[in-house]
Amino acid sequence: MSRAEAAWPTFLARRRERLTEGHRYAGAPEKVAENIVEDLLTGVLGWAFSDLNHQVARCDILVTHLGVRRLLIETKRPGALRGAHAVEAAFLQAQGYAETLRVGLVAVSDGAHLFASDLVPGGRHTRVEADVSMEEVDQNLWWLSPDGVYRNPIPLPHPTAWALAPSQGPPEPLDAPGLLHPKYQLPVTCFGYAGSVTHPSTWHLPYLDAHGEIDHNRLPKAIQAVLTNYRGAHVSSIPEEAVPLVLQRLAVAARRAGRMPPECLEPAAIYVQLAQALLQFPPVDKEDSAAQPR
Repeated sequence: MSRAEAAWPTFLARRRERLTEGHRYAGAPEKVAENIVEDLLTGVLGWAFSDLNHQVARCDILVTHLGVRRLLIETKRPGALRGAHAVEAAFLQAQGYAETLRVGLVAVSDGAHLFASDLVPGGRHTRVEADVSMEEVDQNLWWLSPDGVYRNPIPLPHPTAWALAPSQGPPEPLDAPGLLHPKYQLPVTCFGYAGSVTHPSTWHLPYLDAHGEIDHNRLPKAIQAVLTNYRGAHVSSIPEEAVPLVLQRLAVAARRAGRMPPECLEPAAIYVQLAQALLQFPPVDKEDSAAQPR
């Protein structure tokens, strides 16, 4: 990362220049964030300008090398990715493009925060979370460089901790990618498993309501469908490799609902079975699920 460290002051100076119009007028447009990301990719991380492709199947930036699609990036106007709802909506949009283009690594950025995740069966695994406005370069950005993008990431320490700025006011309901399940009339974020964010027929195990709140009736049924059966039927529409992420996602909701042991002193049998099943899988430290219950 010596190249990145040497290039970082120049990148920050140019970033400040690009954001100037946002102070002059009513906020900077999305194009400014796209330019900042391009500066990061080429000036800091070492991609060539010829590796960047724009508006391929409607995505903002598609990074390729020797014709191989390595990374898809969706940009939003500066300051737009404040709060988990905004980040998740951007990720869903990017994931829809990635499924069309068969790209396994997606990122979203507003020119300040950059989030990148590897697409895996049933969800996403976080690769990078970085604040590109900081005075020191985040070493984890190397995982998006030409030498790191094809490797499995190992979290590296960052000299300074950072957090997302709190969202202003209540979050807007998610509408990305704008589809509803024909039977349940719910968006993709309400399901425990989605084979494709653009094909509602692959969405299974609803466990959140239309407002993104935990559906206390459907949550135990979703768990039963995986671990036992529901109404005599066993789930067969979820690939085996996706089951650990699905169970972890449902367990997050169950814990927030106060149903999981040991927090719950008298848990229902299905939550005990879920806790036992989770012991069989290695924990996932960072997992961006298709839906985050509130």
